[in-house]
Amino acid sequence: MRQVRRLGAALVGLALCAALGACGYGSQRVGTTAKVMPTGAALSASEVRVGYFPNLTHATALVGVREGMIQKKLGGTKLSTATFNAGPTAIEALHAGSVDLAWVGPSPAVNGYTRLGGKGLRIVAGAASGGVKLVVDPEKIRTPAEVKGKRIASPQLGNTQDVALLHWIAEQGWKVDPLSGRGDVSVVRTDTKMTPNAYTSGSIDGAWVPEPTASLLVAQGARVLVEEADLWPDRRFVTTHLIVSQRFLDRHPDVVDAVVAGAVAANAWIAAEPERARRSVNEALRELTGKPLPAGIIESAWPSLTFTDDPLAATLEAQAAHATAAGLLDRPVLRGIYDLGPLNRVRKAAGLPPADDAGLGTP
Repeated sequence: MRQVRRLGAALVGLALCAALGACGYGSQRVGTTAKVMPTGAALSASEVRVGYFPNLTHATALVGVREGMIQKKLGGTKLSTATFNAGPTAIEALHAGSVDLAWVGPSPAVNGYTRLGGKGLRIVAGAASGGVKLVVDPEKIRTPAEVKGKRIASPQLGNTQDVALLHWIAEQGWKVDPLSGRGDVSVVRTDTKMTPNAYTSGSIDGAWVPEPTASLLVAQGARVLVEEADLWPDRRFVTTHLIVSQRFLDRHPDVVDAVVAGAVAANAWIAAEPERARRSVNEALRELTGKPLPAGIIESAWPSLTFTDDPLAATLEAQAAHATAAGLLDRPVLRGIYDLGPLNRVRKAAGLPPADDAGLGTP
C-alpha cells in the first residue's frame, strides 16, 4: 500500500513539477508581463531595471509589474524586468549593475550587505511575510521529536529557510554541522524544483520550504508539522523585501520613490482584491515560466502569506542572529541596511505612520 501511495504521489508530482520549476535556484530571465507602457515625462533616469522571482512570495512584484502599478508611478521612465530563481544570483546582478532594484529574501540581503562593508545596497520596503512550513512524511514523522534522525530538505546552504531549519533544530537541543548538514538531523540541501521528486522517491522525509512548494508536498501526501509563522511574535517575519543598489539610490531617488509607490499600490490591491490578485499572479507565472500553478495549490498556499509594506526590520535582525548562532555568518553589523525614506514619503502622503527600521536605518 505504501508503494501504491508513493506511485500516486509521484504521478501528482510529475503533473505539477513543471509548474513549480520557477521555485528552484540559479537561473535568470529577462522579460516582462507588464500591461502598461511608459507615458509622459521621464524621471531622472530614462529606464529602471528591477528583478524578482517568479514565485508566490514575490506577488508584490508580479502584480505591480503585470497590472501596471509600478509603470504608472514611473510615468515616462521605462520599467525593465529580469526574473531570478536564486537570491545570490539577484544580489550579484545588483552589484554588477544589471538590475537597479530587486525583491529578495532576508539572508541574501544580509550577506550582500555585509560582503561589501555596508556600501552596496539598502532595503527600502517590505513585501511579504510568512508562507514557510516544515512539511513531513506522516508515516515517518508524527511529532517534532520524530524529526531526529530523519532527512529534511532545505532549499540551499545558508538561504533563509536553511537558517530557519538549523535554528529550529538547535532549539530542539540537537546538533548539526551547518556546512555538511550532518548530525542528529540530516539537512539535505535540495533545489526546490527538485524537492517534490526527492520526497516522492523517499530520499527525503520532509522539507522546510516556502510556498508553493509546501502545498505541493501536501498534495503529494505530506502534512504540515511546523508553520514558521507560529515561531515568531505576532506570526510575522520577513520573507521578501525590496532592495536597491546604493549607487542607483544616490543618483535617482525619485525613481526609487516611484518604484516603492508602485509596490505599495500593488500590496493595497492584493489586500483589496485577493481573488483577482491570485489570478493575476498565476497569469504572470504562466507568462514567465510557461506553466501556471494548479488552482488547488495556489489556493492552499495563499492564506499563509501576508503582503506588507512593513519591512519587519526587527525580524531581519533576529534572522541574522540565527545565522550567526548556526555558524553560517560572522556577527554582522546591520546598522544602515535600511533606508526607509522612500517608503515613508509614500506613507506620509497617504496619511500613514512611518515604518520602523528597528534602529538599523542609515545614520
